[in-house]
Amino acid sequence: MSEPRRLARDLTEPEPIPAAGIARAVELMQSGRLFRYGEMGADQLDVSLLEQEFAAFVGRKFCVAVNSGGCAIFLALKIAGVEPGDAVLVNGFTLAPVPGAILHAGAQPVIVEVTGDYVIDPTDLHAKIRSSGAKTLLLSHMRGHIADMDQVSRICAGEGVTLVEDCAHALSAFWGERMIGSFGFAAAYSAQTYKHLNAGEGGFLVLDEPEAAARAILHSGSYMLHSQHLSTPGAEALRRVSNETPNFSMRMTALAAAMLRPQLAELPRRVARWNTIHRRIATGLARSQWIALPRPDAKARFSATSIQFSIPALPPQGIEMVLATAKRRGLPIKWFGAAEQAGFTSAPRHWIYAGEQGELARTHAVLASLMDIRTPVTLTDDECDLIAEIVREAIDEAIAASSQQPGSSPDLKPSA
Repeated sequence: MSEPRRLARDLTEPEPIPAAGIARAVELMQSGRLFRYGEMGADQLDVSLLEQEFAAFVGRKFCVAVNSGGCAIFLALKIAGVEPGDAVLVNGFTLAPVPGAILHAGAQPVIVEVTGDYVIDPTDLHAKIRSSGAKTLLLSHMRGHIADMDQVSRICAGEGVTLVEDCAHALSAFWGERMIGSFGFAAAYSAQTYKHLNAGEGGFLVLDEPEAAARAILHSGSYMLHSQHLSTPGAEALRRVSNETPNFSMRMTALAAAMLRPQLAELPRRVARWNTIHRRIATGLARSQWIALPRPDAKARFSATSIQFSIPALPPQGIEMVLATAKRRGLPIKWFGAAEQAGFTSAPRHWIYAGEQGELARTHAVLASLMDIRTPVTLTDDECDLIAEIVREAIDEAIAASSQQPGSSPDLKPSA
């Protein structure tokens, strides 16, 4: 009997930085001018040009580039008027830096339940607005899954809640004809290595309101060198708030911007390939009766850099068996339902720092069987098919073993 095929691929491997980005980065390193501002004049405008180009790409008036996606969220909350002690709503399927940014702003997270399709539950959102008195929703488009933005926007408008979007996983995603990131007062993006754009670390805050943009520029740490911003609300808007806005020193470096600017032009190609990869793996996974895939709304157009699915029939020990079998065959799978947080995965029950949130039974039931696989843009069709094959076969082995365990449930049910 032949050995089962292994995946001989590092799923954390990003695409190389484009040649133009490498060349400009080398030029900057040779000059030593890595700071975004030139004290003797605007002799390097890499960050300012990137801000201008990114704002145009996502269709917002202003962009402020910062040193991480988490800092972009923090700045969004600050300029949205969040004060220490305020309640801020956030969906329960997200990554730890998102509630972390709320705490960074001195506020208190209020976690909203998610549905079986991994998006915010509008019914619980409405209830939590009423029970908490929160006036801000930080909506995380986690792993690119898009909630019903018509409904979310309607709820927020009706209740006087300011919407801030975390678009770290949703650059180039759409709801209908509107790009994700255009629905809220402000939106935050990430340029961490595993996102759509890669500078190792980096972030963007985009918005349309001039005074808020002025505050964001000052908060980011402009040292009054405002004239070097090309995406700007103007000198008068900056002057009005200059003496009352603290410097938080969250600037993006010129080096990061140099690597990112050529990647914007590559983004349509990357997104098209990522989505092809997602569809191919999802088609392969759907061949298993034990796998549940999310059912996005017809208006949602994703921009996927990873794939998620659930194995609701298996108990925790069965899921652990799936993970171990897949790992032996070269496929790392992340699990949001693990007892302990690991790597990039965690659940609200791990966020003790977020304060008492109640049981959040529905969210934890969803996360209990939620699997996550990175999908680098360079995956081949054969590798996509192999990933789906490894997952299916690992689950079949675990289902067979679970049904043979003494005291195990004899009526394991396939996914609906």
